[in-house]
Amino acid sequence: YAQTLKRSMRQLHRAGEKLFIDYAGPTLPVVDPATGEVRRAHIFVAALGASNYTYACATPGETQVDWLTSLGQALTYFGGVPEMVVPDNPRALVAQPDRYEPGLNRATLECARHYQTVILPARPRKPQDKAKAEVAVQVVERWIMARLRHRQFFSLHALNQAIAELLEDLNRRPFKRLDGCRRDWFERLDRPALRALPVHPYEVATFKRCKVSIDYHIEVNGSFYSVPSALARQNVDVRLTAHTLEVLHGNRRVASHLLLGRRGAYSTQREHMPAAHQAHREWTPQRLLDWGERIGPYTRQLIDHQLTHKPHPEMGYRACLGLLSLARRYGNARLEAAAERAVHLRAFTGRSVRNLLQQGLDQQPLPQRAAETTLPGDHENVRGADYYQPPQQELFDDAATHPESTAPATPGRHGPRPGRAMDAAGQPQPELR
Repeated sequence: YAQTLKRSMRQLHRAGEKLFIDYAGPTLPVVDPATGEVRRAHIFVAALGASNYTYACATPGETQVDWLTSLGQALTYFGGVPEMVVPDNPRALVAQPDRYEPGLNRATLECARHYQTVILPARPRKPQDKAKAEVAVQVVERWIMARLRHRQFFSLHALNQAIAELLEDLNRRPFKRLDGCRRDWFERLDRPALRALPVHPYEVATFKRCKVSIDYHIEVNGSFYSVPSALARQNVDVRLTAHTLEVLHGNRRVASHLLLGRRGAYSTQREHMPAAHQAHREWTPQRLLDWGERIGPYTRQLIDHQLTHKPHPEMGYRACLGLLSLARRYGNARLEAAAERAVHLRAFTGRSVRNLLQQGLDQQPLPQRAAETTLPGDHENVRGADYYQPPQQELFDDAATHPESTAPATPGRHGPRPGRAMDAAGQPQPELR
């Protein structure tokens, strides 16, 4: 009696109205060439309601990323967007299954908004709501998966290439009870009715909630990303794609970063830092030298000495900042004058310059350097060149008296030394020691 009451309603689908998506039950093996490990590839299937035009691809699983990525590839394959996408009730897409108002998760809603379509899951445990998907899965299992069951694949890419070849053959296979094939019906019915694709395909995103640390960074997958410092200690939403990270606060994007490839890495943007942190980060040796140059050449010379004679650059930065801070109290002119005096005295420390300014020595004239030492002129103790030349008359007298020796006596050479006693013959007496 129940069988006599059961009736089936034939559903008519308008061109470009619905796209049915589902995963096949059986899987295909993919062998890792390095380890020999066998992994199972899941087969995604999509079919348009009016033409039954079919798309299929292999994915590593049935996660949210797999579902939405495959959906985007199917829309690209069809070359347009239908009015509605009808999936099953997978947990990857549906946050709250409900017969009347199913609740989609955030990424699924965002994907539908990007393609300007509607994603309406079938009713729970009502396969007739997606009969087109069930039939398309059967066709893919028979005409694609069955033909690949004895082939061995070593990558998902190779498997998808094989599926694409057989998929083209499937869509061109003539119908048994209808005229033409899926490809012909698609060109005649669905293609003209599909909406245009967006310029860029949807980049699948996942969302998570994070709390901003006191250093205005959030931790995502072991890496750290900055947000505006005003959001420290607050909760924010993070949108993750394959390559980017976006931070949302109050449904407004406040930060965007490229994903870092290693744990413990930091991505800090200057505009997120407080003003004091920005100023500290911008100190470089060249910036310090340029600041000193604007004050004067002697100030620059002192800064250069601090940077090159400290054991660590950070010590040089602090010493230079202490030196340049004197300009706020004493002015550039006095600092340059004190720097000139410090260079003159070879006192290159900041403490020396500070003492010169405190004592007002920068306003005093610089001490003159000692002049070159010059020999005095006439002096009673300075003997001229004539002193060392014997008189000509003595030479002649000595030569006549002692013909065997014409050389003068060694003591005195030119006569008796001053202050020596003489004997009666005019010869110097020996000194008593």
